[in-house]
Amino acid sequence: MALSPQQDERVLTVGEITRAIKEKLNESFPAVWVRGEISGLKRADSGHLYFKMKEGKEAVIDCAMWRGGATRLAFEPRDGTEVEAYGEIDVFAPRGNYQLIVRQMRPAGLGPLLLELEELKRRLAAEGLFDPARKRPLPRFPACVGVVTSPVGAAVRDVVKVLRARWPGIRIVLAPVKVQGEGAAAEIAAAIERFDRWGGADVLIVGRGGGSLEDLWAFNEEPVVRAIAGARTPVISAVGHEVDTTLADFAADVRAATPSNAAELAVRDGREVRHRLETLAGRLLRAAREAVSDRRRALTDLRSQYGFRRVRDVFTTFQQRVDGARERIDAAVRATLRALHERLEALARAYGLREFPRELAARRAGAEALARRLTQAAVGAVLGERRRLGSLEDRLRALSPRAVLERGYSLVRGADGRFVRRAAALAVGERVTIEFARGEADAVVETLRTGGAHDGEEDHR
Repeated sequence: MALSPQQDERVLTVGEITRAIKEKLNESFPAVWVRGEISGLKRADSGHLYFKMKEGKEAVIDCAMWRGGATRLAFEPRDGTEVEAYGEIDVFAPRGNYQLIVRQMRPAGLGPLLLELEELKRRLAAEGLFDPARKRPLPRFPACVGVVTSPVGAAVRDVVKVLRARWPGIRIVLAPVKVQGEGAAAEIAAAIERFDRWGGADVLIVGRGGGSLEDLWAFNEEPVVRAIAGARTPVISAVGHEVDTTLADFAADVRAATPSNAAELAVRDGREVRHRLETLAGRLLRAAREAVSDRRRALTDLRSQYGFRRVRDVFTTFQQRVDGARERIDAAVRATLRALHERLEALARAYGLREFPRELAARRAGAEALARRLTQAAVGAVLGERRRLGSLEDRLRALSPRAVLERGYSLVRGADGRFVRRAAALAVGERVTIEFARGEADAVVETLRTGGAHDGEEDHR
């Protein structure tokens, strides 16, 4: 027999009972820490995380973590990781099940350790160890790369492989160290200090492959952070994967996402550099060719402007300037001697005949000395002008077509006196003048060979 509610009993809708359960849960669990193992982790395109937390096979709870909280995680959540999650219990009405809305999450058992890490980070930041202003640029073309990592991990193989591929001649020096466990931090810090004392490395790569927070903990310890910050050699940190962050990353001059990325940052790609050099060399060669062409055009314009016979006019002009300077110097010397002679006669009259011979001898000696000085000055000036003229003669002679004629070439002028540059400009029977290095000769064109597309064909018009 079917049961029916009494008249005074209230029938709740599904929505009403769901809301009542939600209010009760919110009232009983406003915010709680829950410990369990992550299972079925999914990261939505929106950045939200959806997963379950379970305790063995006894219990399981659905969890959701919105994008804002997920981006602030200090570790990479994975299936099987035991975590402690903080949030509120909520009811997902469309499915009628409850879930934990996670606000914060940390690896289980690392709560005090993470607090210690945050305190160390705050203290070192206050000292300026993470200040961007103290970070140095990496060398453009390092000759030697120092690597501080485990000698048996995948990280060192990746670093060496990428370095050799990008710059085959690079020198790589490895300082093998422990990268996790007791004593790892001390070994890493000591290796960085040894590289600094040696001074042979241009840049250091310090790091290891990925792992859990506990695996990477050596790169969060104070000795390693201080060694990186105090190193004189630029340091690239390469700890874990892109999502992993340690205090070494904040202290290093450059942070790499992975060890392979650190090798890419340390050296340039040799193929790109070679291509760049070839491009620059091509530009330089083109610029040089253009400069030579410009000089050749300028020389051609100069020769066409003054002609071959203007060379003698240039020498004549300079010779006239030298002769004029010599005449002016001779005139100045004669005028000076005349003035001295007049002063000598005046002094002789003033001192009388008794002093005249002695005064005359002194004045004569002075006049002779002055004459020698003037003569030397005149000779020096003339010699200077001659040297300058000789230098100009040498420069003009180097440019003179006469030098070409001296080697056996000759110049041909047509009946109008213009120089002939092409055989096609002449006609059979035309009279021409041939100029040699010494002398000229008149000739008549009997046969033409134009030397063009039909080279070797004769014209007997």
